Amino acid sequence: MNPILWQPSKQRIEQTNIARLMNAAGISDFNDFYDFSINSPEKFWDLVRTDSNLVATHWGDRVLENKDAMPGAKWFGDARLNYAENLLQGPSTDNSGDSDAIIFRGEDKASYRLSWNQLRAEVSRVSQGLKEAGIKPGDRIVGYLPNMPEAVIAMLATTAIGAVWSSCSPDFGVEGVIERFKQIEPKVLFAAEGYYYGGKRFDCMEKLSSIQKKLPTLIQTVIVEYTQAATNLATLDAAVTWDDFISGFIAGEIEYTHLPFDHPLFIMFSSGTTGVPKCIVHGAGGTLIQHTKEHLYHCDIKPADKVFYFTTCGWMMWNWLVSALASGATLALYDGSPFYPGPEALFNYIDAEGIAFFGTSAKYIDALKQNGFSTSKSHKLENLKTIASTGSPLVAESFEYVYKNIKADVQLASISGGTDIISCFILGNPIGPVRRGEIQTRGLGMAVNVFNDDGLPVRCEKGELVCTKPFPSMPIGFWNDPDGSRYSGAYFERFPGIWHHGDFIEITENGGIVVYGRSDATLNPGGVRIGTAEIYRQVEQLNEIVESIAIGQQWDGDVRIVLFVMLADGITLSDTLVSTIKRQIKEKCSPRHVPAKIIAVNDIPRTRSGKITEIAVRNAVEGIEIKNKEALLNPDALSNFINLDELKN
Repeated sequence: MNPILWQPSKQRIEQTNIARLMNAAGISDFNDFYDFSINSPEKFWDLVRTDSNLVATHWGDRVLENKDAMPGAKWFGDARLNYAENLLQGPSTDNSGDSDAIIFRGEDKASYRLSWNQLRAEVSRVSQGLKEAGIKPGDRIVGYLPNMPEAVIAMLATTAIGAVWSSCSPDFGVEGVIERFKQIEPKVLFAAEGYYYGGKRFDCMEKLSSIQKKLPTLIQTVIVEYTQAATNLATLDAAVTWDDFISGFIAGEIEYTHLPFDHPLFIMFSSGTTGVPKCIVHGAGGTLIQHTKEHLYHCDIKPADKVFYFTTCGWMMWNWLVSALASGATLALYDGSPFYPGPEALFNYIDAEGIAFFGTSAKYIDALKQNGFSTSKSHKLENLKTIASTGSPLVAESFEYVYKNIKADVQLASISGGTDIISCFILGNPIGPVRRGEIQTRGLGMAVNVFNDDGLPVRCEKGELVCTKPFPSMPIGFWNDPDGSRYSGAYFERFPGIWHHGDFIEITENGGIVVYGRSDATLNPGGVRIGTAEIYRQVEQLNEIVESIAIGQQWDGDVRIVLFVMLADGITLSDTLVSTIKRQIKEKCSPRHVPAKIIAVNDIPRTRSGKITEIAVRNAVEGIEIKNKEALLNPDALSNFINLDELKN
């Protein structure tokens, strides 16, 4: 059993939101409460709705219909609500409405904040502008924006009137944007004229002109003058500045459009590394109640807590972060490099603003560890209660690193889910212990299990992450998939009637979860399935290795493991280092984990959300065309893996 690294105090437990919820249900043990949440879903989700004070013009008595159908279950069939209205319920228009709703920092170039009253006023004016432009419920509005207040305002204004929001971050290339947005035929584009990263300004105007030409359905483009550079709108069609777009409107009560629980809210895109990105449609009610459950009861977010997730508008964690407004939290937004001007950048922000919840990627934590960074003498982090990590598995050594070098008294919540469900299957538990290398719990209301290759549930054994019962944030479908065949094929083909997520995981003896990587990236030498994260964990403990990526190469009627490594400055891949790597893997994993080939590379391809992509590397090695390089942050890295002499023998 993995050792406990942190445990909440009795006082902290008593003050949590989940303790209040469990008390309302008359249940004192967390495991019993989890069982209640999946065995009595109608009671559980209605309890979440009432305890979290979600608002609707009507809820009705129907909580769950067709509860054994997946897909096909229907939640809160009588409800009429609005997502934006729930997010803007924070402090009212009296003096408390002057408290912060959003704080923003764009590297060292920009810093400002919006009160709740100011946020509502801006949403009111932008929503009026959209209505004036003829936008109606169901129309698509898109953002090509940094993670800044205007992105949040535009999204809330869009959803306030029942239109559908989708976004990309401005570091996406032209083709990557077009491949996503063209499919959904947007009417309005919100975009920044530029952005900052690593202390440099990047211009977006030329890209915007190219994007416009490929989006014939656009009737309006609204330009946010973020970097204050000279902006020539003459290069664009039907474009106005943000200030001009709202100049004719006086802020007033927002006219929310109340729609069914499953009315489309967001269109999210798959990474697109294996083809044109899938357009995943998420409903307003399911997204709202699922995010609220996670924020309140798994993350213990309280009103006025400052909540910060390092993300861009092209990652689902941005949507997840913004929903924290529904819990009365203050959003802390950051745009730019997390390492500019140095590794202390985000911790300076956390200290300066008294941030309570900090979310980031596992790769960011690994990078801090590689840099030997510590906050022990430089930062207080007094208000920081929770650190969340996602994007890829957080290795056990990084758990230890956080507690030794960042903060000892903090809940480290490794979380995992995805764009497909715009939320989490497995995540933190603020009243339970954190064990080395383990995600704390399955999500409340999420009937998560592990199936072996025969479709049978297993414990303390690696297998496929499945969800055996419906949950509110299941997609309402894919865009342009009228018969639902693509949607069903994506999640329900492997195990009919059961959600197959595509993660390779294990549920431990104490109910924790270890993620070993994506199922489609697992290695299969000699018919034994190996998660890539098992290898990365061992290799990246070596000081000589910055990062690694492993694939299975078809060879001589079987599969052989090939490991690519990025080396630290001044290090070469000598025979001695190769032997050290193999010995580390053999001793800490097994002989079957040892790669047949180890090859040094100078870069590793990753998606725009920062995940390394084994499938793209495997395709490059096998000579398979990679159709959508725009989905990658650094597509040139693929050249490291094409036609390698080392892999021809």
